[in-house]
Amino acid sequence: MVEPKLEELIRKALVDGKLNCAAGLKIARDLKIPASKIGEATNELKIRIANCQLGCFK
Repeated sequence: MVEPKLEELIRKALVDGKLNCAAGLKIARDLKIPASKIGEATNELKIRIANCQLGCFK
């Protein structure tokens, strides 16, 4: 289960239903959590990542 605060921040950052990679990394930095937790949360919430800085997701 995704923590309510994390889910709220992710949902607020969505653009066209997707989370921009840079926004996800910022959320991780702000909450002082590993970026992998953002990936796990988006998977659980069935949210796609866009504009991946590594080019993994488009």
